[in-house]
Amino acid sequence: MTVSVPNESPAAAGNALKLRVEGMDCGACAIKVENALKRLPGVSHINMNYSTETLSVRLDEDRTSRAVVEGKIRALGYTPKPLSGAFLGTSDATATHEQAPGAEPWWKTRRGRMVLGLGGLLALAFAISTARPELSFWGYGAAALIGLVPVARRAFVGALSGTPFGIETLMTVAAAGAIAIGAAEEAAVVIVLFAIGELLETVAAGHARAGIKALVDLMPRTARIEEGGQVREVPVERLRVGDIVAVRAGDRVPSDGAVIEGQSEVDEAPVTGESTPVAKGVGDQLYAGSINANGTLRVRLTRTAADNTIARIIHLVEEAQGSKAPTARFIDQFSARYTPAAMAVAALIMAGPPLVAGADWYTWIYRGLAALLIACPCALVISTPAAIASGLASGARRGLLIKSGAALEILGKVRTIAFDKTGTLTVGRPQVTDITAVEGTENDVLARAAAVEGHSSHPLGLSIVAAAKARGLAIPQSFGGIAIPGKAVTARLRESFVSVGSPRYAAELGLLRDDVASGIVAFEREGKTIVVVLAGKRVIGFIALRDEPREDAAAGIAGLKALGIRTVMLTGDNRRTGEAIGRALDLEVQSELLPDAKLAIINDLKTAGPITMIGDGINDAPALAAADVGVAMGSGTDVALETADAALLRDRVRGVVELVALSRATLSVIRQNIIIALGLKTVFLATTVLGVTSLWMAILADTGATVLVTANALRLLRMGISLESGAPPKRRSPGAYSL
Repeated sequence: MTVSVPNESPAAAGNALKLRVEGMDCGACAIKVENALKRLPGVSHINMNYSTETLSVRLDEDRTSRAVVEGKIRALGYTPKPLSGAFLGTSDATATHEQAPGAEPWWKTRRGRMVLGLGGLLALAFAISTARPELSFWGYGAAALIGLVPVARRAFVGALSGTPFGIETLMTVAAAGAIAIGAAEEAAVVIVLFAIGELLETVAAGHARAGIKALVDLMPRTARIEEGGQVREVPVERLRVGDIVAVRAGDRVPSDGAVIEGQSEVDEAPVTGESTPVAKGVGDQLYAGSINANGTLRVRLTRTAADNTIARIIHLVEEAQGSKAPTARFIDQFSARYTPAAMAVAALIMAGPPLVAGADWYTWIYRGLAALLIACPCALVISTPAAIASGLASGARRGLLIKSGAALEILGKVRTIAFDKTGTLTVGRPQVTDITAVEGTENDVLARAAAVEGHSSHPLGLSIVAAAKARGLAIPQSFGGIAIPGKAVTARLRESFVSVGSPRYAAELGLLRDDVASGIVAFEREGKTIVVVLAGKRVIGFIALRDEPREDAAAGIAGLKALGIRTVMLTGDNRRTGEAIGRALDLEVQSELLPDAKLAIINDLKTAGPITMIGDGINDAPALAAADVGVAMGSGTDVALETADAALLRDRVRGVVELVALSRATLSVIRQNIIIALGLKTVFLATTVLGVTSLWMAILADTGATVLVTANALRLLRMGISLESGAPPKRRSPGAYSL
């Protein structure tokens, strides 16, 4: 949860300060801190993120010192700590998590020690009441008051700081009221259960943060750098762009870079979720956190450790977890009105029956106090942010980078998904699909064409050369290549001059026989581009090329249709090529579109419901921005990470299905959490009015609801996602994150 409040002019903003605030377990905690700080002079641009336990503010230290800010936070019951590079701009994306206690046992935490201490006091009170029954009230009353003091102090500070209706206020009133009516034993039990509940919330919140911590753990702490002709190990923080590092078999790549020597297979699953190791050689890009499977690679770094792919993913996911999803905003607004209303209802329960019907005051005050405990909105407030945070972290582990809670929610509600063609549904480069030999063999035609195109930079020529090499053909030597712009390239081979040109060029020379021309037309109807290979004055064959669909494109489109989503391809390519790809993938097609035409179509499709646009993040920028959610393909490139609302790091069309499925699963968990939170409160409120619920049962119900919704949200980290329904199916083993 992020709260941003620019309550000062930029000119008076002062320095930007960032702190780690330990003990924040839910959105209500962030609201309390924000309400307190926004009342301090010289404090502005407050940004709280309870998911990462971070606070950033603009601080004018001439008006309010840093010590005052930290003191106000401590008074609310939280612990402020400086981050490395406390002033913004000097800390890296992982600073928060590197300093988080994480693995600290619960009994060593502040809340853990408090629970143990209160438990000891309760046991002592029980011993006193057993030995001296007449001292029972005093024993339990003393235990309750000792436990109530820190809670009441936090309630008082919260009320003065702008949060009069926090859980501490409800607890203080309920426990003090119980002592006042003689129910000291139950007051003591309620205080202990409240402390246990806070401890459980801390533990649950720690598990929720584990999603990002797992990403941080992917980053190696040291690297083997080449300096002065020697290789030595240094901290990754010392790495600079241009440094050369050695990555041995089994090592993690310390930062983004390009291979300058060596060949190996690299496991990119930690970064992109790709399960199969990827072959890497000279010139290939490597991503930080990926694992070198075999052989040593020399890598020239292109990014520092603070700016590599993993660091940027962590930063973007943290920002996304901190952003407010629509449901979360509604819940916050609802809970702000709900708590005072609930307190009013509790007061009516206490006073109504005695005043109206002459009922017993003790009985109805007791029931009103129980209702007051049940009224706590913690479970309701955390129901949505916990699910959103888990969903975002789960997606990041699968190579699905979603940059806001709002985008995660909307993806599950989309009715139409529009795709760009080139580089999105297709691989983005022409490939040789067919070779027809008029003379000799297919391999002979391809080898001669590759010889002519050997020095060409044209995409078609590069594809022809690549196809010949893929077949292992011996490419003849060529001499004196000459290009006729827009028509052909000619070169002298050992036996004759060979030209590779367009069908129109061959027709102009009068060399295109009718049977050859009809074969060319048949391929062109399939959206393929044809080049004719000439040897002297004879056509020896022709080659068909097309930008082919990605391997998983057809399965991805079919998966979206199974989810009830309409799919349409928007392309600037010619109608014939567009329709050929559309037929192959079984989706609607609109061709020959300029960027403004794509934008108009997106706006038109939005009238029927939420729409997602999938593109490469560059020429589709207007359409990506106009869609309700823009998704970029890009294998971790800057464009994919920074342009759209979401990015598919694995560069797979099937990833779009996974995005929708993850979103629907998250929405399902949110609905379940809201039902759990409100359902339990409704049931226990009814039983309280009927006199069935005791005070300790009331606080147990509230704590139980909070733990239940948090645990339910954490299922998104440990469950597979059904691609057909988008709902969480059976439980998977820990660490199984495949969709």
